[in-house]
Amino acid sequence: MTAASGSAADRVEAALDAIERLDPELNAFTVVLADDALATARAVDRGEVAGPLAGVPVAVKDHVWMRGAPATNGSRAFADFVPDEDCECVARLRAAGAVFVGKTNNPEFCYRGITDNDVFGLTRNPWDPGRTPGGSSGGSGAAVASGMVPLAVGTDGGGSIRIPASFCGIAGIKPTFGRVPKEPGFRNWRTLSVDGPLARTVRDLALMLSVMAGPSVADDQALPVAPGDLLGAVEAADVSGLRVAYSEDLGFAPVEQDVRAVFGRAVEALGASGWELTEAAPPPTPPIEMWNTIAVAEGFASEGPLLAQWGAKMSFDTADLVRAGENVSAREYLDAQDERARYTREWLEFFGAFDLLLTPAMQLTAFEVGVLSPGAIDGEPIDPFFDDWCTFCAPANLTGQPAASVPIGFGDAGLPVGLQIVGRRFEEAAVLAAAAAVERVLPWADAWPPVSVVGRAA
Repeated sequence: MTAASGSAADRVEAALDAIERLDPELNAFTVVLADDALATARAVDRGEVAGPLAGVPVAVKDHVWMRGAPATNGSRAFADFVPDEDCECVARLRAAGAVFVGKTNNPEFCYRGITDNDVFGLTRNPWDPGRTPGGSSGGSGAAVASGMVPLAVGTDGGGSIRIPASFCGIAGIKPTFGRVPKEPGFRNWRTLSVDGPLARTVRDLALMLSVMAGPSVADDQALPVAPGDLLGAVEAADVSGLRVAYSEDLGFAPVEQDVRAVFGRAVEALGASGWELTEAAPPPTPPIEMWNTIAVAEGFASEGPLLAQWGAKMSFDTADLVRAGENVSAREYLDAQDERARYTREWLEFFGAFDLLLTPAMQLTAFEVGVLSPGAIDGEPIDPFFDDWCTFCAPANLTGQPAASVPIGFGDAGLPVGLQIVGRRFEEAAVLAAAAAVERVLPWADAWPPVSVVGRAA
């Protein structure tokens, strides 16, 4: 898609046409920036704008600041907020020639693994509009999966890139913590969340991440280390010599049977293609309670001041989630961070023996819209408090490691299943190389959902 023929204006007009035709059903976009997008595209065609993404239509998650465009964070509290500066990663995409066609929907404050809020409403999955696209970057996931745009910016504090990537059948990567600068922006989950790309192909994922990543004075948590040759790693797609562990449940997580079956077939196919695979996992410590303690404490510090004026106007149970952090003391928060440090050490020690870890990206396929959480997974009840169905996602947020989701097949309802690839800190190149190798063994580029530019054309 990034190498599509035709002028930049043609590509942008095609994206805007797709949005006009498809978004009334999917509701992926919060705002469409048609005039600005066409003006930028024409500037590209005149040779006034250049770069590796020149003329490529890109969508940006509502949560992420982009100058001159609303950033509501899915909340009435910010319904009129329009930042006057770009998040650094958006500025880099802009400098690379990307054409921003609009902002995409997320749940209020990005607090949920589905995408719905009282400002813009419900976003739907292009594979089945009765299902969720996941969240919190669900608008970005639906926009890419349906072909409205080839690339989109998401964020990931507890799986928010990987959930929609898996549920929507596309590629997404949560980079190493600090790899992509995320300031200026909302305060949010400061020690958990990262910004990153979603795309239909691994090559486009690598291209977008190579533009977004790198040191920045705008973000004190940004790594002072360049990401390396991500495109070269993808083009080589070389996993020879890599020690790859795999686990269908990390030793404790419930997983639906159809997801287990798809994951098992994928592991068999990768092994048959020459991957060095060993069934193994880090110590089986459930991460959700630890993640919850840190997330609610940081959430209250960020959104707590809004409760007095806006609490009664927040979507669903968002106010309750904000209040959940009110009584977490500084000592309890630091105790959780100490526990996190021990947990991280265990995971990093595991990655001393292995280069990569494969798991299902999600424990189930996309569930129905209108609920915040599935009631059970494989017959095991799920705590409805705070997305206790994203078990495979939380570890990489706690440890800061890079983790990608790539499609590997379909479950019993014809819905996508994603494979998660976790790598060592700072080794996005190895993760993306493995993702590209998966793409070659289990190609999905021609698998378009019914609600898509291809599906509608047919």
